[in-house]
Amino acid sequence: MTDWVVDIVERLGALGVGLLIFLENVLPPIPSEVILPFAGFAAEQGRLNVVAAWFAATIGSLAGALFLYGIGAFVGEERLRELSRKRWFVFFGEKDFDRGDRFFERYGTWVVFFGRFIPLVRSIVSVPAGLERMAIPRFVVLTFIGSGIWNAVFITAGWILGDNYERVERFVAPASYLVVALLGLAGLWLIWRKLQARRSATAA
Repeated sequence: MTDWVVDIVERLGALGVGLLIFLENVLPPIPSEVILPFAGFAAEQGRLNVVAAWFAATIGSLAGALFLYGIGAFVGEERLRELSRKRWFVFFGEKDFDRGDRFFERYGTWVVFFGRFIPLVRSIVSVPAGLERMAIPRFVVLTFIGSGIWNAVFITAGWILGDNYERVERFVAPASYLVVALLGLAGLWLIWRKLQARRSATAA
C-alpha cells in the first residue's frame, strides 16, 4: 500500500494526493495516515508544493464526503426506516433507527465536524448526514474545516519527521484498529437486540 501511494504521489504530485484522499474517503482501507505524511515529506524535500498538497487533500476529502452524502440522500430516511421493519433485516430495528435519528438531529453538527478526526468514522459520518438531508452549505463548511485540520496535522507531521514519515501510520494504526473493533461490537449489539426483539414478538 505504501509503495502504491508513493508511486501515485510521485507521478501526479498534488493531484495524486487529492485523488488518493478522495479514494480514502470512499474506500477507508486506503489510509490517509500514509498518504498525508508522505505528502509532507515530499514537500519538505522540495518535490511537492505543501500548500497545493493540503488544498488538493482537502478538496479530495470534500469530494469523497459529498459522494457518500449523495448515497445517503439517495437511499433516504423513509427507505431505510422501511428496511428496518423487515423481519429478515437483522442489523437494526425501527426503534434503533429512531434513536439514531434523534441523536443526529440534535448533535449532527458536532458529529460531522469531529467525525473528521476519527479514522473510518471520517467516511461513515457522511452517510447519515445525507440521510438526514443536512443543509449542504453547512455540511460543506463543516467537512472542509474538519478535513482541513486533519490534513494539515498529518502533512505537518510528515514534514517534521522527514524520512521517518512512516512512523505516523504506526502510531495511528492502533487507534484505527480500536475504532474498527468498537464499530464491530456496536454492530453485533444492534443485531443481538433485533434478534431478541424478534424472539420476544414471536413468543408473544
